[in-house]
Order: sequence, then structure tokens, then C-alpha cells
Amino acid sequence: MKMGRESVGIVEMKYYQLPEDLVLETGQVLKNVTLAYETYGKLNKNKSNAILILHAFSGDAHAAGWHYGDKKPGWWEIVIGPGRAFDTEKYFVICSNIIGGCKGSTGPSSINPDTEKPYGLDFPVFTIGDIVNAQKKLIDFLGIRQLYAVAGGSVGGMQVLQWCVAYPDMVRNAIAIATSAYSTPQHIAFNEVGRRAIISDPDWNEGDYYGKSPPVKGLALARMVAHITYLSDESMRQKFGRQLKDKEKYGYDFSMDFQVESYLQHQGDSFVRRFDANSFLYITKAIDYFDMEKNGSLDEGFKNVKSRFLVISVSSDWLYPTYQSREIVMALTANNVDISFCEIKSIYGHDAFLLEEGQLNYLITNFLSPRLVRDVMAPAATIREVASIDLAARIIVDRKVTHLPVVSGSGKLVGIVTAWDISKAVVHKYETLDQIMTGKVVTIDDCATLEAAAKKMEKYDISALPVVDRDGQVLGIVTSDSISKLIGQRKPCS
Repeated sequence: MKMGRESVGIVEMKYYQLPEDLVLETGQVLKNVTLAYETYGKLNKNKSNAILILHAFSGDAHAAGWHYGDKKPGWWEIVIGPGRAFDTEKYFVICSNIIGGCKGSTGPSSINPDTEKPYGLDFPVFTIGDIVNAQKKLIDFLGIRQLYAVAGGSVGGMQVLQWCVAYPDMVRNAIAIATSAYSTPQHIAFNEVGRRAIISDPDWNEGDYYGKSPPVKGLALARMVAHITYLSDESMRQKFGRQLKDKEKYGYDFSMDFQVESYLQHQGDSFVRRFDANSFLYITKAIDYFDMEKNGSLDEGFKNVKSRFLVISVSSDWLYPTYQSREIVMALTANNVDISFCEIKSIYGHDAFLLEEGQLNYLITNFLSPRLVRDVMAPAATIREVASIDLAARIIVDRKVTHLPVVSGSGKLVGIVTAWDISKAVVHKYETLDQIMTGKVVTIDDCATLEAAAKKMEKYDISALPVVDRDGQVLGIVTSDSISKLIGQRKPCS
């Protein structure tokens, strides 16, 4: 067990039992639900620094740090810890094992309180929505009203989308990596092959194998098929090529010839020691049912999303290819969501979200710690609405500004005049501000990102935005010139 200075160190699993039954989307009820979870870092006084990490298909709550006796750290150690993207000196990071899993949360291998035996196939079918609803109860238990961010890759990314749709006011920032807004026929097909492999194993015994011989052959085969989809042709070519396994020439029989065969068998054999076959069936079904579209429209499905988004795809991912991430981006953009998108370059295929330490830390850090409007806004020269055009002209010349917010006696923004408006007033011999000012003013909040300000300027074809508070009081002004260089420096992706 070797820990670096960026590690959160030794951690322990915690358990939360829901005080009430969990009503599922099917209408069935799951009793005595337990969620296993881990936390890293400290929750600040106003509980505003919490980040929920959402694991992928076969993941668990152990996202970072080390358990005593571990040979390797948590599954997302590369981005969680002091100084990393999910900086545990700034954020309170939470990760829970999903319902239906087999790593501490209630699942098919858990004891059914009605029978005092493992659930097996008596466990109710659940959805990604049910997974998120259970997580919401954990967040409520921790006293957190709003999450600073939710983040996850693959099936974890699906949970990110579900969180933002189901609880739009609870998520400030969302990071969805290598994922899709719905399961495609290809996704469902691969999942069905895995399920058939398990169900066809004689030891599966209709799911009633606990305390007996489990269906290890079927589960191992299911994992081998799934694992192929996590890799890319290039990564397999570089890692294995056509190298033989412990031999110098082909066997010309059905024994193992190639190293890649040995690798896949190892993946299958190691998986059966840590995962439950019935959990494989149930979780893949939940993935199959996942669909963020509403009435056949992804735009409509995302219409209530309020979170700021970072969507990341992987260039070599053929399980959740980049076009599926772009569909998410387009639908969110159609709903005026503040969104950034990047395709990371990697040969590692779908698994890149677990491996590309440098790219992920850079992108996520910049996203979670963005430059805000308040960082670059300038003090605004304002003018009262009852003032003369001559006074407005003198202020524009003396202060060397091009935009002059017009305010009421109480300081509330009521309009804006520009240097161009003043020139027009001289030509037409106007005398009062109401003859030239624009009354319907596009504004921005000081907590908005520079990217959001730039997009708003582009949308309305303007070069400056008054910055106002909730009461409409002018706090300052931000111009396109003041943000263009900063955005260019910090955003390598669109």
C-alpha cells in the first residue's frame, strides 16, 4: 500500500439506512434500503462545497483513498484528492454504491426482510431514476440542500443527467463523461448478450444460487464481452498485438494462443470474485431502460435543466461515441444551458475516463474553478434617467466608455445608451435620454461565467453587458474585449 501526497489517505466505508421504504418507478416498494458511501474532505459551514461522484456499471463507493490492506486505491484516485480536480482541500466529495449493486448497498444478494433469505429474482426491477432518488435521500440525510457538482463517467454520466432533470435546483454544476442520453439498440444488444451468458449457466438456478455454486462461468463470459467494449482497437493493438501466450507458434487447436485471450480470461475470472451475477442482470436492465427523451425529444427532456454543464467524450470510445455526447450538448444548448464540451484525445477507448489523468484534471479543474463575470467587470459609469443628452455625451467622452447604463432615482437599471446613440442624437437634435436609450436591456449576474457572458453577447449581437444584482442595481459592466482573451486562454474545447 503506497500512498502519494495527493491521496486522501486511509478511508472507511459508511452506511446509511433509509428511514422510509423506497418507492420505485414501477410502483414496487423496496424496504430497509441501505446505501454504502464514502466521503473525502470536509463539508463547509454553509454546506455549499459538496460534490457527488457517480460510479459506472461495476464501480462502488470506494472512489478514492485506501482501505487497510488494499493493493490499489479507489477507482477514481487520479482525480480525487488534495490538489487534484476534485480537490478535497476545497470540496466535500461523496460517493455511494448504487442500489442493486453488491458492494454494501441493498441489492439482489441482500437479505429480503419478508423472507429472511437473499432476494435473488425477488428483488424489484429498478431504473437509473430510482438510483438517483435513493442518492437524493442520502444527500438530504447529510443536510445538503444543493450540490456544488455531480460528476461521473459512463453509467455514472447517465446518473448525472438524471440528477439534473429530476432535481434541477439541487445541482449547480454537472460533469458528464463518456456517456449517452439514452441506451441505443447496440447498448441493449451487448447487455442482452451478457445477461444470456449468465442465465445460460446451469449454476444460475433462476437466480437462487446464494450459498451454492454461483454461475461463475456465465458471469465471467458476460464480463469478457463487456470488457471488449471498454477498450479500443488501437489500445488492444498496442498492448497485445498478435503476441502469443507462453508459446512460440500457433497450436492449431482450441487452446489459448494469443495474449489478448489470456487477458480477457483474467478479466472474467477476477470479476466473478468481486461482483454478483444477479446485480449484473439488474443493473444492465436499468441501463437499457434509460432514456432522457420526452415525447421523442431530447430538447424537451432537458427543458428544466438549470445546471452548468461540462460534457466530455473520448475520441476512441465506440461504446459511447462522441456523436452521442454531441446530442447531449445540442439538446442542452437548445435550452440555453451554460455548457462546455470537449473530446479528449486518447487511445484507451471508453476506459479513458478512468485513465487519462492529465486531460481530466485540467478540464475538470478549469470547469469547477471558472473565471466569473465579477473577476473582470469594470465599475460602470451610470447616468440618471432625467439627465440631459449633453451630460451623457460628456460622461462617455471623459470616462472613455462606449456604454452608459441609465438608472432610476433608486439606482435601478432602466435602460442603456451607447456612444452610437449619442452620435445619432446629435444628428437628429434629440434632447432627452428617453428618445435614444434602449429600455429593454440584456444583463448578466456577477456570478455568471465568462463563457455564459460571451454566449449572451453573441446571441444578442452586443458588445457589453451591465452587471446587476437581484434588485436590478448596477454593479458594473463587462465587455467582449475584457473576456475574449481570457476565454481563449482557458478553453481548449468548444
